[in-house]
Amino acid sequence: MGETTVTTLKGREDRAAAHPVGNGAGQRLVRRLRTPRRPRLWFEILLIAVSYWTYSLVRNAVPEQKAKALRNADRLWDLEQQLGLAFEQSVNHAVNSVTWLVVGMNYYYATLHFVVTLGVLVWLYRSHPGRYAATRTVLFSTTAVALAGYYLFPLAPPRLMNGGGFVDTVVVHETWGSMASGDLKNMSNQYAAMPSMHIGWSVWCGLTVFALAAVPWARVLGLLYPAGTLVVIVATANHFWLDAVGGLLCLAFGYALATVWYGGRPYTLPRLVPDHGGSLTGAGGGGPGGGDAGGEGPDSPDDRDPDSERAGVVAPRTPDSALAPGGSRAPAPDRP
Repeated sequence: MGETTVTTLKGREDRAAAHPVGNGAGQRLVRRLRTPRRPRLWFEILLIAVSYWTYSLVRNAVPEQKAKALRNADRLWDLEQQLGLAFEQSVNHAVNSVTWLVVGMNYYYATLHFVVTLGVLVWLYRSHPGRYAATRTVLFSTTAVALAGYYLFPLAPPRLMNGGGFVDTVVVHETWGSMASGDLKNMSNQYAAMPSMHIGWSVWCGLTVFALAAVPWARVLGLLYPAGTLVVIVATANHFWLDAVGGLLCLAFGYALATVWYGGRPYTLPRLVPDHGGSLTGAGGGGPGGGDAGGEGPDSPDDRDPDSERAGVVAPRTPDSALAPGGSRAPAPDRP
């Protein structure tokens, strides 16, 4: 009986060695993808370019379904009136009466949407490399899910409604460079107003700056930017305020996805991370001593928290008692 038992146990060990539990290689790959590491500049530039090209291609390839988009706009406008919150037309007409203000808003709508978003991405890349990938994932997944909204719920903006009484401020004031109206309108799907990515992206920018910037005035600007964007999209008749709600829902999905994937909220991940060669890299690629103009210092407490050490990002600090007077590690005592 003893020989049979030994043989059976040995057979089990052999089978376990031949067929390890789970897919070890796959688990290691997933763990590596989920571990914050300093992003590669060439990859990020390529990713942003390809992603935006794909987003524009898909968004503009969605059938415009003009009749359905106009019907949806009428229904949305009726809903807002029933709620007593149909204020877009009043704001649109009030701003349109002040030429310098409405022209400025037109340029705001056409340019800051891209300039500020790219600026925040660059700042994250340089000053918060450990949080970059997770925070960028929020932005990209938010934009991806918005494409479903453009297809499933085509919506005309207020300025294109039949008999809506809204003023198309770009057409009236002949603002240069807007994809929303004028000579460039045929290059963009005019019936993809829900959800508003002007709101989705601006709130992402605002929350990121507010959470990570060390300068108080920058944090205030972070909060003011999405608020200003909401005023602009309504005043220029490019969106209903409910489109902004749709943008916020997409953004909430993006944050939830990034939090689940990285095992923590993007802004609480370690700021300093090892580069792909294994050495610790700080802000701007300058190593552990690199400065950070927009965030915490390189040796801030959150860079040494237990989560960072568990992720293999920061090595545990050697106790002073373990060091010799000259700064070298003291020899281990002889074992008895």
